[in-house]
Amino acid sequence: MSAVLEEVRALEDFLVMPEAEVAESIEAAREALEKRVVILGHHYQRDDVIRHADLTGDSYQLSVMASQTDAEYIVFCGVHFMAESADIVGKDYQRVVLPDLGAGCSMADMASIDQVEDAWEQLREIGVLDQKVAPITYMNSTAAIKAFCGRNEGVVCTSSNAVPLFDVYLKNYDKMFFFPDQHLGRNTGAKFGIPLDKMALWNPHEELGGNTPEALLDAKLILWRGHCSVHGRFKPWHVDKIRSDVPGVQVLVHPECTREVVEMSDLDGSTSFIIKTVENAPAGSKWAIGTEVNLVNRLQQRFPDQEIHLLAPDLCMCATMYRIAPQNLAWAMENLVNDVVVNEIVVDDETKHFANIALNRMIEMTEKKG
Repeated sequence: MSAVLEEVRALEDFLVMPEAEVAESIEAAREALEKRVVILGHHYQRDDVIRHADLTGDSYQLSVMASQTDAEYIVFCGVHFMAESADIVGKDYQRVVLPDLGAGCSMADMASIDQVEDAWEQLREIGVLDQKVAPITYMNSTAAIKAFCGRNEGVVCTSSNAVPLFDVYLKNYDKMFFFPDQHLGRNTGAKFGIPLDKMALWNPHEELGGNTPEALLDAKLILWRGHCSVHGRFKPWHVDKIRSDVPGVQVLVHPECTREVVEMSDLDGSTSFIIKTVENAPAGSKWAIGTEVNLVNRLQQRFPDQEIHLLAPDLCMCATMYRIAPQNLAWAMENLVNDVVVNEIVVDDETKHFANIALNRMIEMTEKKG
């Protein structure tokens, strides 16, 4: 490795640098570190960060890919729960860096472990847990909640594998408690014909989540009251307007959108499903896509022979993801050159153990269904 820099500059120094100099700093650090580092870029990241990524993809996919490298440092340009997942599945010697600790996820923050454990005890007190109940958490959740599912016969799911996992649990359990995204849970449950009156919505700020004991005992699916701040911005009137403005357009949305928007769309699916659908579409296809704006813009650039629109007329940007800028990445990388690990994300061993149980359960069930 090349010689370390004489002095590590403060983050504030990078914030006033010209963009070209920041980019040069990142690439110089990458050259110095060689294979000791891998930079991960989530699909929703801004272009001036993605350009430096060694690997791009969805959150869990990136964590797995990083774990398959020999990199000593994993620099995750994403949000906090994603970096936690990278630490959970990574090799023992791999250390995970989040360039900006303020890059969180509003959805993940809507369900704390204390709230989930309290809800579970309330369900126990009214006899719901006398039935066979499985806790299922979306990948967009804290490591502690993933571990909770591992301890309680539950599982982690992604937007790609929610359907096969629901299929397994609906056949083997009386009900599921799904968190933190009510919309993915509701949209997935609807695909199995679960009526809305059999889906109870749990508000963590109210006793029994704002439900009667009878409603919770009767429910097939209990949904945590959480949502994605990006996908929640798409409304039914956006679908009506784009269909009026662009005759022949197909509406393609993420299942984190509301039930009404998903029902009005032509197709819904995970980020990878959205990308593959556009990749496989013929020239001249018209799409209105309901997901994060950076991904939609990238698809527009990749497929100029297709007419691709953002479903909403205003920008649907993940603001917390956007907190990671090239300046943060340059600062983190330059510190690594000097063997200084900043903003390290560490999941304790016990949490990691039970979170891995839930993740491995997800993999096994998905492979069996596949």
